[in-house]
Amino acid sequence: MKESLVSLQNVTKFYPTPKGKKMILDNVSFDIPKENIAVLGPNGAGKSTFFRLLGGVEYPNKGKITSKGSMSWPIGLSGGFQPSLTGRQNAFFVCSIYCENKDEVQKKIDFVEEFAELGSFFDMPIKQYSSGMRSRLGFGLSLAFDFDVYLVDEVTSVGDVNFRKKAQQAFAKIYEKATVLMVSHDMNTLRTNCKSAILLNNGKLKYTTDINAAIEMYLKGNYND
Repeated sequence: MKESLVSLQNVTKFYPTPKGKKMILDNVSFDIPKENIAVLGPNGAGKSTFFRLLGGVEYPNKGKITSKGSMSWPIGLSGGFQPSLTGRQNAFFVCSIYCENKDEVQKKIDFVEEFAELGSFFDMPIKQYSSGMRSRLGFGLSLAFDFDVYLVDEVTSVGDVNFRKKAQQAFAKIYEKATVLMVSHDMNTLRTNCKSAILLNNGKLKYTTDINAAIEMYLKGNYND
C-alpha cells in the first residue's frame, strides 16, 4: 500500500446558489498518496476549491481533512493576501508566523523580493497588483519555506519567459524533496511532472495511477471509465 500524506474523510463541500447547491465534493473519502499528482477536471469542477480545502484556506461543509506533513498554501491562486497591505507587509505577516526570529524573517522577505521580481510594486498595496503579480508573490513565499506537500495552480505559466524558466528550475528542486499536486492546462507539463492523476467532476473524485490515461479521459470529457 502506498504511503499517504493527506486523508479526506467523508468530505462534502458545496456552495449555495439560486439554482441549488453547487457540489464540489460529495461525501468523498480518499487517501492522497505520496507522489506527484495532476488534478484534472472541467472548468467549474472545483479544482481551485479543492486546493483551498487541502491548504486549509477553506473548510468542508462536512467531514474532515487531515495531513501527516506540512502543506503549502495554494501556489498560483491570487487570493489569500490582504489587499490594503503591500507585498512586503504581506510577506512580513506570513514570515512572522512561520519564522522563529527576526533575522530569519528578514532573510525570507529578501528571498521573496528577489524571486518574485516585483520591483517597486513590492512596496505597493496588493490591490494594485495584477493576478500574475499576486501569483508570483505567493510563489516566492511558498518557495521560501520547506513543505512536505506543494499545491500548484498554473504557476509555471505566470510571468515572462525568463520567470517561467526560473519557476520550472525551482520546481525541479521541489520534486526531489516533496510531493506536488498540480493543476495546469498544459498537458505536457502534467505528463512530465506527474505520475498519476485525480479527476474531479460533479462532486466525485476519481484517482488513476496512469497519467496518460487520465489526460485522455479529461480531453474526451469522459470521467466515468
